[in-house]
Amino acid sequence: MNVIEIKNLTKNYGRARGIIDVNLNVEEGEIFGFIGPNGAGKSTTIRTLLGLIYPTSGSASIFGKSCIQHPEVRKELGYLPSEVFYYDNMRVIDLLKYSASFYNKDCTKRINELAEMMDLDLKKKIDDLSFGNKKKVGIVQGLLHEPRLIILDEPTSGLDPLMQQKFFELIAEENKKGATVFFSSHILSEVQKMCSRVALIKEGKIIKLEKMSTLQENNYKRISIETKSQISREAFNVKGVSHFEVKGNSANFMFRGNINSIMKRIAEFELRNISIDEPDLEEIFMHYYAKEE
Repeated sequence: MNVIEIKNLTKNYGRARGIIDVNLNVEEGEIFGFIGPNGAGKSTTIRTLLGLIYPTSGSASIFGKSCIQHPEVRKELGYLPSEVFYYDNMRVIDLLKYSASFYNKDCTKRINELAEMMDLDLKKKIDDLSFGNKKKVGIVQGLLHEPRLIILDEPTSGLDPLMQQKFFELIAEENKKGATVFFSSHILSEVQKMCSRVALIKEGKIIKLEKMSTLQENNYKRISIETKSQISREAFNVKGVSHFEVKGNSANFMFRGNINSIMKRIAEFELRNISIDEPDLEEIFMHYYAKEE
């Protein structure tokens, strides 16, 4: 069963670009990654999916019901936006109880459990909280009613590394209990930790949709080396090497393939230094575009 179905979804903002013919499905029980640089169209897609804005054309449905024609489907989902804004003078507990009242269920125990896990002080006023603690309020608010679908838009911004890890553990636990997760981010490493499938969006269009395992297998590495002798381009004229830049005894390049094969070539040089990193998301997009062209 598809929990989310998006077909040819387009949103125009006059002269400004929105999203163009977005197509994707999210299966029940899946943690699905939706990644792209800032301004790619992630939040526009999510807001259209939530029925917060209307599409120019195309359709979006949750649990088989149109997001526009059946707004009641929102009771089955939890949403954490990239930025959270609340009534500053309210206490955290009062805000969360107010949110829980919309679901006609007693969420007191659930609120306390989530607050303890996220180290959130329920007695404080919203205005006294840091940005990171306000984000914790958003996490508790989005999960307090135990939603069947969890939609996360840049969820870890503002959280320190320890809280990020606790957040990932919390989402993994909700997924084990049956929740489907739609995880939007511009940080590739976050999505790699959590997701089974991923869609890449840039400039409002989906440019890749595949299993995370496949994306990782085909992933590029950014390699920098410094040697005791001068490096020539011909020495690295091998399969998988691209974007090769050399300056004297230093070289930088991208590599895709079996890492052992390139290490054998590098071992032919007497090294002063070496670094191997994951490329950032922009670099990965550049490679996908080059591949398509």
